[in-house]
Amino acid sequence: MVGLEFQRFYNISTQISKDLAYTIQKGIVLTIMEQSAVYVSLEFTPNPNTLKYSVNRKLIEKGAANFLKKQDAEARSPLAYKLLNVAGIGGVMIGKDFVTITKTEEGDWDHVHKTASEMLEKHLTDGEPVLVGELLESLSSQNATEIEKKIQVVLDEHIRPAVARDGGDVSLERFADGVAYLSMQGACSGCPSSAMTLKMGIETKLREIVPEVIEVVAV
Repeated sequence: MVGLEFQRFYNISTQISKDLAYTIQKGIVLTIMEQSAVYVSLEFTPNPNTLKYSVNRKLIEKGAANFLKKQDAEARSPLAYKLLNVAGIGGVMIGKDFVTITKTEEGDWDHVHKTASEMLEKHLTDGEPVLVGELLESLSSQNATEIEKKIQVVLDEHIRPAVARDGGDVSLERFADGVAYLSMQGACSGCPSSAMTLKMGIETKLREIVPEVIEVVAV
């Protein structure tokens, strides 16, 4: 009798262990699935022709990659190349954890938004590459002058993080005769408030930290 009770207890304990193991395993699988899911959230920018899509993935280490032509994106960014083939999309900028989409004048936001968001989510879910090769800065640090290096540091530490929140980016093209020539990209390009940002924000900060800078001009 004692043997039968022990056997019954052993069977029940074994089943409970199996159920517990399955539950834990299932929980781990679900947790991994939740962590691996790609989330794309839409954010409006000050530029009426540009939308920002934030993602829960690191797309590039730093800076931004800007693409306006399909032929430029074809060899450098499979993601940008796909997006630029969508009717109505005229520009794609890839940031650290976001992508900004700029539509053409003829583009329809309903079509552009639906297609771009679905394409972005699928591309990242499938694990396809965002960029091919290293990100090339507009001005190579090897060729930069000491003043240009100082300007670049100010842009990287004070300016670019701020404009990135609005889906934009700023890079130094060159410095000559007291003038810093900057490239405004993403939501900053063609934005109605970009002129104010350039003069009141960027120029003021650069002149404060780098006294050699007299003026800032967008190119």
